Amino acid sequence: MSVKITYHGHATFSIESDGAKILIDPFFTDNPVAKIAADQVDADFILVSHGHGDHVGDTVAIAKRTGALVICNYEIVNWLSSQGLEKLHPLHIGGGNQFPFGRCKMTIAHHGSGLPDGSYGGNPAGFLLKLNNGKTIYFSGDTALTYDMKWLADDNVDVAILCIGDNFTMGPEDALKAVKLIQPKKVIPCHFGTWPYIDVDAEDFQARCNAETDAECVLLHAEETYSLD
Repeated sequence: MSVKITYHGHATFSIESDGAKILIDPFFTDNPVAKIAADQVDADFILVSHGHGDHVGDTVAIAKRTGALVICNYEIVNWLSSQGLEKLHPLHIGGGNQFPFGRCKMTIAHHGSGLPDGSYGGNPAGFLLKLNNGKTIYFSGDTALTYDMKWLADDNVDVAILCIGDNFTMGPEDALKAVKLIQPKKVIPCHFGTWPYIDVDAEDFQARCNAETDAECVLLHAEETYSLD
């Protein structure tokens, strides 16, 4: 069974696998590149990488409407609980847990994590998903390049979703280094083009990734889907 990865713009993705709908960093409201509204997306699980408003986004509204289980760090779990959510699962960096869709592990990310109201959001993170059908997806979250990414090569990553926008995260040059460390089969870039600060040339990154690494770069635009067979 194929895995469907839909890009909603910025760093927001939906992953469908074995009937489960996984939504990552659901930022729709006030997202200048989003083509759909928050009430048009469905989810069984919501993964939140860190506390910034362009990643927590519409988590509360979507989780209340869909009944999705939200998976994030302990500090964000506490904050979401104060917002009225009850279906929450805390993880922390280096830890993982088995869910109906497969195993989810939190990985190191170097970034900030303050929540929209200024409260403490704990440590930022990425996610390593080992899906039930055998496919492995790495979502970097917002991060600088880190040599810890080299350990991910042991996980035989099928798709690495990497931030490339520079300024707030690693840019194209460092993202290419990340690809060489992770050694994924496919790369999907994200966190670019939303605002002038992160307006990098994604097509150039795609060309360089295809030419300089062993991975194929799949460049998606908002509401485009890639099927991983």
